[in-house]
Amino acid sequence: MRSLGPSRFRSGFVPTGPSATGTLMPLKPQRAIRTWPLLLPSVAVLGVWAIVPLVMTLWYSFQNYNLQTPPATFGGFSNYYYLLTDPDLFGIVWNSLVLVFVPIAITLFFGTLFALLYDGPFPGRSTARLLVITPFFVMPAVSALVWKNLMLNPVWGLVAWLFKLVDLQPVDWFASYPMAAIIIIVSWSWIPFAMLIILTSLQSLDREQVEAARMDGAKSVGIFYYVTLPHLYRPISVIIMLETIFFLSIYAEIYVTTVGGPGTATTNIPFYIFSRALLSFDVGLASAGGIFAILIANIVAFFFVRAIARQL
Repeated sequence: MRSLGPSRFRSGFVPTGPSATGTLMPLKPQRAIRTWPLLLPSVAVLGVWAIVPLVMTLWYSFQNYNLQTPPATFGGFSNYYYLLTDPDLFGIVWNSLVLVFVPIAITLFFGTLFALLYDGPFPGRSTARLLVITPFFVMPAVSALVWKNLMLNPVWGLVAWLFKLVDLQPVDWFASYPMAAIIIIVSWSWIPFAMLIILTSLQSLDREQVEAARMDGAKSVGIFYYVTLPHLYRPISVIIMLETIFFLSIYAEIYVTTVGGPGTATTNIPFYIFSRALLSFDVGLASAGGIFAILIANIVAFFFVRAIARQL
C-alpha cells in the first residue's frame, strides 16, 4: 500500500475508507474556533459604543429633565405625548423626507450626466475630473458658508450679480426659498460623490456591447436606456442607500444658514432634537425626539433601502 506521507496530512485532509487511497475528507477547521477571543474585544467595544447611548436616550426619554431645573424626575410618556401632539411635528417630518428624496434625485441626475460627459476622452480630462469632485471634500459647514455669503447673498452674491445682468430683481433665497437653498447646498456637495461612483462603474462597461448596439442602428438615447442604464443599477442602488443614511442626519447646512427658519420651514428631525437639547435644554423631550428619529429612520430603511437592495 502506497504511503501518503506527512505532506498529505499537512494539507488539511485525512484518508477515509478501507484503504489509504480512499476519499479525502477535510479536517474540522480549528481557526474559526480560536479567533473569537481575538474578535471579542473589538465586538464588545462596538457593542458598548452602540448600545449604551441608545439605552441612555431611552431612559432619559421617560424623564422630565431640563438642564436649567435639575434634578430629573420620572415623567412616563409625557415627553412622547408632547412630541406627538406638537403641531409642528408633521411639517418637521415632511422637511426631513424632502431633504432626503429631493437631493437624492438631483445628485443621481447630475451625477449620471457628469459621469457620461467625463467618461469620454478630451484634453485636460484628469484635471477636470479632479476639479469636479472637489466639492465633496468640503466640510458641510464650510460649503454652507460659501453658498450663504458668496453665492446666494442678495446683495453681493454671485447669483444676485447674474440676476442684475439680465435686469432681474435679486432674490433673498434664505428668506423666500429657504428649503430650495438648503437642497442646492446639499446637492452641490454630493453630486461629485454620485458622479465618482457612476464614472467608476462606466469604466467597467463592455464597450463591445455599445459598439454592437451602434452597428445595429441604435441611437445614443437607446444605448443609454438599454445598455448603459442596466449596467448602472447596482452603483445607483449603493448611492441611494449611502445618501439616505447621510441625508437623514443633515444638520450643519441648516444651522449655518437658516437655523431651522423662517419659523420651522427648514427644521428637520436632527435640528429639532438639537433645538430641544441645546437651545431649550430639555433633555427629556430631545431624547424622545431621538427615539422617534430612530423609528423614522428604520421605517425609511425598511421600505426604501430594502426595495433597492435587490439590485446588489
